Amino acid sequence: MWWDENLLALFRRHLRTTITYWSVFFSFGLCIAFLGPTILDLRCLTHSSLQDITWVFFAQQFCILVGSTLGGAFKKSLKLCLSILFTSSLIISMVFVIIPFCRHVGVLAVVMAVAGLSMGCIDTISNMQLVKIYKQDSAVFLQVLHFFVGFGALLSPLIADPFLSDTNCIQSNSTLNGSRNLEHIRNSILPHHPGNVSHYVLPQDGPALTNVAYAFWIMAVINLPVPFAVFLLMYSKGMVPGCEHRKGSILSADELAMETQKGNEMSDGQITGTEEVQSGHFHCCQSKTFRDAPYTFLAIHICSAVILFMTDGIVGEYSGFVYSYAVKEPLSLAHKTAGYLPSLLWASITLGRLISIPASYKMAPRTMLLINLIGVLGAFLFLILSQNSTSGLFIGTAFLGLFISSAFPSMLAYTEDILNYKGCATTVLVTAAGIGEMVLQILVGMVIETQGSYSFLVCGISLSTLAFTLYIVLLVLDKMHPRESKDTSWKPSEQGRDTEPYQR
Repeated sequence: MWWDENLLALFRRHLRTTITYWSVFFSFGLCIAFLGPTILDLRCLTHSSLQDITWVFFAQQFCILVGSTLGGAFKKSLKLCLSILFTSSLIISMVFVIIPFCRHVGVLAVVMAVAGLSMGCIDTISNMQLVKIYKQDSAVFLQVLHFFVGFGALLSPLIADPFLSDTNCIQSNSTLNGSRNLEHIRNSILPHHPGNVSHYVLPQDGPALTNVAYAFWIMAVINLPVPFAVFLLMYSKGMVPGCEHRKGSILSADELAMETQKGNEMSDGQITGTEEVQSGHFHCCQSKTFRDAPYTFLAIHICSAVILFMTDGIVGEYSGFVYSYAVKEPLSLAHKTAGYLPSLLWASITLGRLISIPASYKMAPRTMLLINLIGVLGAFLFLILSQNSTSGLFIGTAFLGLFISSAFPSMLAYTEDILNYKGCATTVLVTAAGIGEMVLQILVGMVIETQGSYSFLVCGISLSTLAFTLYIVLLVLDKMHPRESKDTSWKPSEQGRDTEPYQR
């Protein structure tokens, strides 16, 4: 049987918890992808300029980074983690309801900033909790987790599309050239590069006629079962106020595993209970491996973070600039044809994450990551060699999405594997990936403006080459970093509780 019986038993024991984390990540994906398609209609609702409305992207992305960092501070308490996930997923539904009533761009930016904080907390906590539960088997479950964010990101633009305005949604007596091709303007707007729309001028005065509110309300309804699922999980674990009496009879397996691990660490002399409380967020730096090899410990964090900075940055800059690259020479594609390229990339990423679920069960995370990085490098080489071919651009985009799709979960699983699954790296990696997506889009945009559209592909192959080089460095650090010796086997007991999970 291709699925290990012990792993299947562990999954069944954590079935409700795992599915809840997956569903919360669907909320993350649903909320992260709707701004791009709806931004022109939101401009009409807020009666703002194109330059002003694009800063809403920045408010969301910056607060995602803040939320990702804050999420790591809650990892010591499962009750607090679930409370944060419940609040965050409920806030996302509320944001969808409130957005159509935002009549000023500043109010909209504040609402999206609150959504960004919620999304950042969801990102870190969901990844971190799955690593804690499944440890050396977490790779396959992380792949599923990131499939759900891709599925949500693919679904929200499809929901919004029927309600988008085909003409300028602010009725004005003036006739402006910029309003004659709204689809081109919509595809040209980039999240973190507001200067690219400075030459478009659209009217700001007049009544706004748009039906985009219905899209947001539909997404609010679709997302509503997610906080309800988190609430049911909290209730089943006796974490809802007034239901504490249930906790003694339904103590979760992941809580038992965490308690067992904590007790073993104390008996091994790694860290006492007092030290753990005192060390707080930096308890990983008190471990024996850190004391024995602090340089490799820090170097692994830095190297892994920079790799994800590059790979997630590639996703951000490619999805942001591939349309602008395609409509310019030498390809000069029609606006409608070029508009399919970002959608093709995200569809390929979602398909790649689906394929990676069974693949990650058969292959080690570092092998998956090697395939990812070689594939990304090969995709950019193919794009450069076929730069004058329209079919080559579409094929290369599809392959890029397939290969880069599982880079994040594979990198997270591999880094935590090196560091003995303590959850130390999750916050660092999630934050680095978010920074890369935001910063590299700005930097690549500046390079394209000064060097021309061809530099778009040159930046891509340079970033992918650097990421692959750092992966080789990470392999060397993996060999140098000492391992803590622990029992290398586990099996479910007859009472349905886990013994100490496998650790390298």
